[in-house]
Amino acid sequence: MKIPGHTIDLEKAIRMINSKDYKRVVLQIPDGLKLHVLKFVDFFKKNTSAEIIISGDPCYGACDIGLCEYKDIGVDFIVQLGHTPIPSIKDFYIPMIFVNVKADITVKKVIERAIPLIDYKQIGLVTTAQHIDSLKEAKKTLEENGFDVTIGYGFSRVKFEGQILGCNFSAATSVKDDVDLFLFIGSGDFHPLGLMLSTGKPVIACDPYINKVKYKELEDLKDIVLRQRYGAIARSQDAKSFGILVGTKKGQQRMDLALEIKKKLEKKGKKPYIIALNHFLPSNIETFRSVECFVSVACPRIAIDDYMQYETPIITPVELDIVLGLKKWDHYRFDEII
Repeated sequence: MKIPGHTIDLEKAIRMINSKDYKRVVLQIPDGLKLHVLKFVDFFKKNTSAEIIISGDPCYGACDIGLCEYKDIGVDFIVQLGHTPIPSIKDFYIPMIFVNVKADITVKKVIERAIPLIDYKQIGLVTTAQHIDSLKEAKKTLEENGFDVTIGYGFSRVKFEGQILGCNFSAATSVKDDVDLFLFIGSGDFHPLGLMLSTGKPVIACDPYINKVKYKELEDLKDIVLRQRYGAIARSQDAKSFGILVGTKKGQQRMDLALEIKKKLEKKGKKPYIIALNHFLPSNIETFRSVECFVSVACPRIAIDDYMQYETPIITPVELDIVLGLKKWDHYRFDEII
């Protein structure tokens, strides 16, 4: 099935629904695709006999899998659009399938636009799920222009070679010592920013949707974000009570880390409290007014993306170690789920 600029293999989901004779199916869709949701539903209705239910909750990634509560309304299958599976996550509450949304766009033009900015020979190449099929074209274009290109393999949370997630940059860190610069294919700033901080290498971001290249702007953004993170750390220095935020989404559950952090805080004479949440909204978190600092062990993006929305500082486990004097600011890096 096609939507503007993208191809979605809904036929794969159709075949599975029909082969298993699933009766009630939930569609999990990220906000960016909800514009097309009625088209998706009509397609499923035309090709299956299943009752189709639209999940109205946001869907942030393959870590955000279907809730066990869906069983209470008789759901027997879940289709999640726009993400690739995380291989290390198994034992789903309800059988499900991940259907990637692949961009139908050439990356050659934007890569060629980036080439004059590259002052290095050894290039690492990474992307997100939507552009996985574009890596060969990008690699060929770079090699034709005299560059040595390396595409790394990620760890257990990563499905494809060269793929990075907002919570995992292992496809880059695994080869960082072999390259001088990373070239990222995709949109948005978080992935290239995390790439810079996790590898310590310069990054050029190539957005094929708008044929735009970012390089120096990313360095400026990194400085802004680091100043924000330093501010959050500074504001947390005198905190006595800490809320440890544990995500209940199956792919974000780091309870062992939460318990480890609890012990660290107790050894330092602090008062830790473990708080479990599914949706990390300011209105949910700020009700805990007696908590002076939150430490998130859920999605690493929560503390970074939504920094300005919270009155009480939210820090990452890495940042907590700096607050407690266990690490120095020089050791700062993005939190990752490995």
